Amino acid sequence: MESATTVDAAEVAKFEAMAAEWWDPNGKFKPLHQMNPCRLDYITRQIAAEFGRDLTAPKPFAGLRLLDIGCGGGLLSEPMARLGAEVLGADAAAGNIPVAQLHARQSGLEIDYRNVTAEALAAAGERFDVVLNMEVVEHVADPLAYMRACHDLLKPAGLMICSTLNRNAKSFAMAIVGAEWVMRWLPKGTHEWQKFITPDELYDLIRRAGLEPVDRKGMVFNPVGWTWSLSARDLSVNYVTTSVRRG
Repeated sequence: MESATTVDAAEVAKFEAMAAEWWDPNGKFKPLHQMNPCRLDYITRQIAAEFGRDLTAPKPFAGLRLLDIGCGGGLLSEPMARLGAEVLGADAAAGNIPVAQLHARQSGLEIDYRNVTAEALAAAGERFDVVLNMEVVEHVADPLAYMRACHDLLKPAGLMICSTLNRNAKSFAMAIVGAEWVMRWLPKGTHEWQKFITPDELYDLIRRAGLEPVDRKGMVFNPVGWTWSLSARDLSVNYVTTSVRRG
C-alpha cells in the first residue's frame, strides 16, 4: 500500500532547481556551508552524549544507523559517514540524489542515498538510532504528520535533531529580506515566512508526535566575522532542538 506523504511539491521543486549547486561554497547554498560547522558541533555533541561516544576516538559513531531527511547534496550525510555512522540520506527532490551520490563517490564514502519520503521509509519498517531533520519541517505540507513519521522512524531511545526558523519580525528581516532580497544568497521565494515555526510550536509538535524534547539552542549569525555560533538564549532566527523516543 502506498504511504501518505507530507511532501509539498512546490517546495521540492525550489530545491531541485538548485541541485547542481549544493557543493559550491559560494553558490546558492552558501548560507548552509557557513552554518554547517555550527550545526555539526551541535549534532555531534548531542549524539555523543546520548549514546556515550568519545568524539576524539576514530569512528565514534560506528554501529549507529542514521537517517538524514532532506539530505540535499549530502552536506551533513558525509561528515556523519566519516564519523563511522551507517547513513541513509533521503530527499524528496529526485535531482538532489545523483549530485549527492557523485560527491560521495568522489570522497570515497559509502552512503545510501534514496529519492524517498520519510513516510515511505516509516511504512517500509526502516528504523534508525538517529534522525537528522534539519531545515525541513518549515517546507512540508503537514508538520504534525511529518513529525509523527519521524517518530516512527526512530528506534526506542532513538534521537531526533531538528532545526528550523523562528517566526517573528527579526526572522523575516534576516531570512527573507536579508538572505533572499539583499544578499541574494537564495532565490526569492525559497522560504515562506508564514511557514516558519516558533520554538514553543515546535516543542508542541514534537510532544504531540510522541517524542520528548530534551534540548534546544539558537544558531546565531555574526555579520562582522561572518561566523555562526550556538546560543542557549538567542533562538530568535535559526534554532535547533533534540528530542528522544522513550520506551
